[in-house]
Amino acid sequence: MQDQIEGKPLIKPSSTDHPLYPQIVEACRTVFDPEIPVNIYDLGLVYTIEIGADSEVDVTMTLTAPGCPVAGEMPGWVAEAIEPLPGVKHVDVHMTFDPPWGMDMMSDEARLELGFM
Repeated sequence: MQDQIEGKPLIKPSSTDHPLYPQIVEACRTVFDPEIPVNIYDLGLVYTIEIGADSEVDVTMTLTAPGCPVAGEMPGWVAEAIEPLPGVKHVDVHMTFDPPWGMDMMSDEARLELGFM
């Protein structure tokens, strides 16, 4: 799914081997874009989940469109979903629009739910 330019991924890889990673993904799945009835993780809005040595979590995400009405609130919703998890020390959520979100970033489950499959 990740496009590459000269061998460098456009989206930084996540810390998938960290024991907190599955719980953080599930926490992200509790956050929904209010305009689309699918969670932000399955929509493909969460680009990277980085978990540091001290269990500090850095999330890089996007929105379906730069003018999304919840642009200012979404990072807080994501942080609030992740921070209560046992073992998480601190959460930072960063927005990016590079690369821009596209429907090809959605999971198969999201495509099915929205009738694209």
